[in-house]
Amino acid sequence: MDMERVNSMGFGEFVDVFGNIIEKCPLVAAAVWSQRPFSDSEDLENHFFAFIDALPRSGQEGILRCHPDLAGRDLHQGTLTAESQREQSQAGLTSLDADDQLRLQKLNALYRERFGFPFVLAARLSDRDTVLRELARRLHCQPELELHTALGEVKKIGHLRLADLLGADPARVEPPGGWRSECQKDAPLGGLGAVHPSLEAGSGLGEQSTHPHKGSGELKHSHD
Repeated sequence: MDMERVNSMGFGEFVDVFGNIIEKCPLVAAAVWSQRPFSDSEDLENHFFAFIDALPRSGQEGILRCHPDLAGRDLHQGTLTAESQREQSQAGLTSLDADDQLRLQKLNALYRERFGFPFVLAARLSDRDTVLRELARRLHCQPELELHTALGEVKKIGHLRLADLLGADPARVEPPGGWRSECQKDAPLGGLGAVHPSLEAGSGLGEQSTHPHKGSGELKHSHD
């Protein structure tokens, strides 16, 4: 699809085509449409990302909350968007064994409790082991840095989805290096049970909080 075609689209068609560049956020595409004409694919992409960057923190967290848990309820209920289904499948998340499913479920719950939004990772650039490792590692990030990292992953996902729609070769697509995680602290590598006491056998996760923790940034313990 060339830019002449993109620039000629009416509002409804543009939102239909580009409405899931940012997961379940067609309003972003609606806002971007008003910025036509676009000079090239990079210009189009920059308008999507500029919209995200201009949002207040609450809006940015809302963008993140539109994303599904990796290998979570939406996958098992068959309610993922077509794009998310394909991306999670490519990462091997549709064929996890029972142990990995349980580990990922617990880590997802801890992450939501700590930050108030789901763990977002460009699954298409990852595999099963990378997902588990990155989720464990990013649990230790400070909230402000993790928000930045998570939004960077949203941009990676959008970058790849735009490349698909515009006919770029996915094998040649390399998201900008500036989108790397800002959190450099490594998670423990001695098994997932070492990441947090609530991952030990027989312990519960506790009740999930609906708000991110904004105190010291220390990993908050769950209680039965």
